Amino acid sequence: MARKATGKSDGKSGKGTRRSAAAPGTKIARVSSKGAGGSKGNGFDASEAFVKLLQSPLMAELVAVAATAALAALAEQGFTSSSGSRGKRAGSAVKAAGKAAAAAVGRRLSTEMEEIRKAAAKGGAKA
Repeated sequence: MARKATGKSDGKSGKGTRRSAAAPGTKIARVSSKGAGGSKGNGFDASEAFVKLLQSPLMAELVAVAATAALAALAEQGFTSSSGSRGKRAGSAVKAAGKAAAAAVGRRLSTEMEEIRKAAAKGGAKA
């Protein structure tokens, strides 16, 4: 049964009666996480960089490449595999789909890195 709310506090509940370790009237300086650590001088924010990476067209393309490769591998496993139990076939199909997706992403990333190297070499020769 619920207790009736009263105006006085008996000290047993922690609500509203929490005290800090500092003496009354002492102000405590708060430090934000943006200015703390090694990011004081350079202004680099890892969370913003990660969000920008996720929003980049390259990430969307990598997800599409991985999904296409995984779907193709799943379809191939479904059509060609007739031996084994259903659970083993499903497990091997998922394993093959994961390998295909990883290989496709690896190929796409290596192509992208090669294009960046070529562009840097071309830009470096001109400058």
